[in-house]
Amino acid sequence: MAEAQAPASVAETKEALAAASYLADEPAALVSFLAQRLGKPILVEGPAGVGKTELAKALSRASGRELIRLQCYEGLDEAKALYEWNYRKQLLRIQAGGESGWEEVHGDIFGEEFLLARPLMQAIASAEPVVLLIDEIDKTDQEFEAMLLELLSDFQITIPELGQVSASSMPIVVLTSNNSRELTEALKRRCLYLWLDYPELEREMAIVRLHAPDLPESLTRRLVEVVRMVRALDLKKPPSIAETIDWARTLLLMGSEDIDRETFEQSMSIIVKHRTDIDLVAERVGMKLSAPAEAG
Repeated sequence: MAEAQAPASVAETKEALAAASYLADEPAALVSFLAQRLGKPILVEGPAGVGKTELAKALSRASGRELIRLQCYEGLDEAKALYEWNYRKQLLRIQAGGESGWEEVHGDIFGEEFLLARPLMQAIASAEPVVLLIDEIDKTDQEFEAMLLELLSDFQITIPELGQVSASSMPIVVLTSNNSRELTEALKRRCLYLWLDYPELEREMAIVRLHAPDLPESLTRRLVEVVRMVRALDLKKPPSIAETIDWARTLLLMGSEDIDRETFEQSMSIIVKHRTDIDLVAERVGMKLSAPAEAG
C-alpha cells in the first residue's frame, strides 16, 4: 500500500481518521496531526476501552502504513521487545566452521542473518514507514521504560555487536497506558500527550451510528444513555466503547425496538462481564427500566 502524505491540517487529519472509521475529538485530531508533522511519539492515557489502541490502528489505516504492535506485559524484556540472537543458528555456524576455529567464525555469527528482530527492531529497521503501537506500557517496569528512551528520542537502537541501527523512515509511535501506574518523567518528556476518556453522549451516539447505522436514532440514544448509567456505577469493568457497539449490533439482531427491563436482562452480558457487576447493574439499572407491560 502506498504511504499517504502527512496531513496538511488538523481538520484534514480528523477527516482522514473519520474515513478510517475513527471519530476523533479535537485533542485527538491535534496530537495525531502533530505526531506526523513533528515526528514525536504520542502517549495516550485513559481508562480501558475508550479507544486508545484503536487510535493507533486508525492512524495506520489513514496513513497507509503497516501497523507493528508490541503488547506489553509484566516481565517483558529486551529479548522479546527488541531483538535476540538466533543461538541455534549461531551454533550450527560454529560447528560448520570445523577446524577453522573460533577466530574464523566469531565475526560471522553476529551478523544480521543471525538476528531475530522483535517489534521495536522491526519498526526501526523497516524500509517502509510504519505505525508502531506500544500497547499498555504501564504494565512494564521503569527499567523497560529506560530502555525505550533511545528509541523514542532518536529512533535508533544500539546493538553492542553491530552498532547503531537507525530508522530509515520516521515511524508514527503510539504508546498507550491504562494509568495503572505513574510513568516516568523522562518518558513523558519525549512524547506528545493525550488523555482519552469516555465520550460525551452525542459523540458516543455518533460512534454507534458509524458502526451500526441501521439502529434507529431513538434506540441509539436510549442505548447510550443506559450505557452511561452503567458506567456511573462502581464496577470492576465499565463497558468499553467497543462493547457499546457490540450491544447496538446485538439489539439489531434481536429486532429490539426499545430497551425495556426484559431486553436489558437478556442482553446485559454484552456490556457487563463480571459476576458481581451483573448483580449490581441488574439491581441499580435494570430495575429503573420499564417492564414490557409498563412501556408506553
